[in-house]
This record gives sequence, structure tokens and C-alpha cells, in this order.
Amino acid sequence: MTQAERQLYLIKTLLEEQPQYAASEIPADEPSQRLLLRGLFNIRPPRPAGSDFLAVQNAYLQEELQSKGLTDFADLTPIQPGLYLWQGDITTLRCGAIVNAANSALLGCFQPNHCCIDNAIHTYAGVQLRLACADLMRRQGREEKTGQAKITPAFNLPCRKIIHTVGPIIQGRPNAEDCRLLASCYRSCLELAEQNGLNSITFCCISTGEFHFPNDQAAAIAIQTVNDYRKQTNSKIEVIFNVFKQIDYQIYQRLLRPAEPSQGAADER
Repeated sequence: MTQAERQLYLIKTLLEEQPQYAASEIPADEPSQRLLLRGLFNIRPPRPAGSDFLAVQNAYLQEELQSKGLTDFADLTPIQPGLYLWQGDITTLRCGAIVNAANSALLGCFQPNHCCIDNAIHTYAGVQLRLACADLMRRQGREEKTGQAKITPAFNLPCRKIIHTVGPIIQGRPNAEDCRLLASCYRSCLELAEQNGLNSITFCCISTGEFHFPNDQAAAIAIQTVNDYRKQTNSKIEVIFNVFKQIDYQIYQRLLRPAEPSQGAADER
């Protein structure tokens, strides 16, 4: 199958799965088909898929990820010993684990083509991820608590594992409990990564998107928590702070880079 043929096969199969969409018209142009397919992935309930579907889906997603360009963590340069800052698409990073900023249901984002990281990770990992998360939640018997984390396979992503954590939702200014819970997210993920023998972990900017934690305050908590964990446990785990927006890159760069020596009042602006 060509990639275009895979895409059409997946669309038709997903439409046929849900009778209310079975008669939907499939757009003729490839970009619209791609958007439709992602939307269908996003709304699909957590249930098993047939082996033929999975084989085609996996081949399709692998080619999509390759076309976006993969980045190997080993090729990155640390900004501090054991700490990295990388601006890019977290779904394309080859490392031990990536962290997903999840909601308490832990099933991914069901909003078609939403721009959140939860949506992107579930889309490119494949439909197996939502089913794996649903199995975890079924065994747990309750929604995931804020500040805790769960680990799953990465399926089609180039990382080894995905760690899902639920950050605090902020209304107004963060209080002390909000800050404690955000720090707990980072520590829970670090502990889970090491318990599973992972030597590297990539953090997204937890809670700063849809959950509205102020970017600069969240970054400071992230860095402090990681540094405290590494110092307190003598951990050698390598940590990548992944940012997508330029504002977050600038914040992390300022917080992670040593202060430049002052050149005197005459140079001040």
C-alpha cells in the first residue's frame, strides 16, 4: 500500500465502525483526508482493533513520523550537566520516556484535531494507547489524582514509554497547594521512569496550556523539582525539558543558563 492508500483504508474502516458516520463523504484532497483521519482517531472509543487495521495504522503512523523528522536524545547538547532544553515536537523524540500532560480520565483528548499535547501523543501513538490507558483506569477503579502518574508503552512513537500525569487546573493565581501538586507531577514521573529502568525522560510544560498554570512559575517549579530529586536521590537520570512555544524556550533558557557576568552600568539598557 502507498501512504495515500493506507490513509483512505483507515478512514473507511473508522467510518464503518461507527454507524452514524458510515455514510459520510470522504474529501478528495489529501490534506483534508489527513485532518479527517486524525479526527476519527481522536473520537474513537477505547476498544480493540483488528490485526489488519493495526498493521495498516502502524505502517501509516511510522511513515508520518519519519516524514516529520525524528530527533535522537543522544544527539542533543546539555544546557547543564544532565539537563537539556529542546524545542520541538515531543512525538518525534527518541528517548526513554516522554511525559504526557493528561486529564484525570487518562484516556486522551476526544476533541477532533485539538492542538493539545494529549491529542498529539494519542494520535501518533495509535489507537492502542487509548485502550491501554482504559485498561489501567479500569483496574484502578477511579480517575487519576492530580500530581500522580501512570506509565504505558509508546506503541508507534520513537520513545520507549509514555508517562501520563495530571497537573493542577488553575483558576486565578496558583496557591501553595497548586504548586505542591505540580511539583508532585514532576517527582512522580521521575520516580516512575527510574522504577522502569529508563535513563532519560522528556517533560512537556505540564499544566501551562489548557490548565492555565503561569508559564514562568511552572518552569521554575519544574527545574527546582528535577534538581532537588537528582540531588536527594543521587539520580543519574537525564532530563529533557521540551518546549513548543518560543515564550517557554526563552523562560527555560533564562532559568537554566548561568547568569552572564555584568559588564558595568555603561552597558545597561
